[in-house]
Amino acid sequence: MDIVIFHNPACGTSRNVVQIARDAGYDPTVIEYLDAGWTRPQLLALFAAAGLTPRDALRMSKSPAAEMGLLEDGISDDTLLDAMVAHPILVNRPIVACAGGVRLCRPSGKVLDLLPNWPPAPYAKENGDMLIDADGVRLPE
Repeated sequence: MDIVIFHNPACGTSRNVVQIARDAGYDPTVIEYLDAGWTRPQLLALFAAAGLTPRDALRMSKSPAAEMGLLEDGISDDTLLDAMVAHPILVNRPIVACAGGVRLCRPSGKVLDLLPNWPPAPYAKENGDMLIDADGVRLPE
């Protein structure tokens, strides 16, 4: 199965998603979107497939969104999209696209909803928090 992960390597959640996919036996295409950037059509397609609005996908913390006035009421989707294209850090991550769908995978365990195969149990995230118990049951995050 082809998996594309729009990834920020500085983000623990994003690193967990990439590792979960790899440990489940997949070889995802990892796009470091801070370097690659976004196009407006790309964002529109990803957001539509994931059922997100630009506001839903806006990274509000650890981004320039507040300083740019993007958290104010009444900011249009067009304004948000223009800002996201100009400043890729404004898009929350990781976004995963595969045959199972498209999803903003926060928390990282949401990627399991897209994968037919999971990593072997038990499974812990990089911080040691268990994601899948010894019986193969997904744990709440």
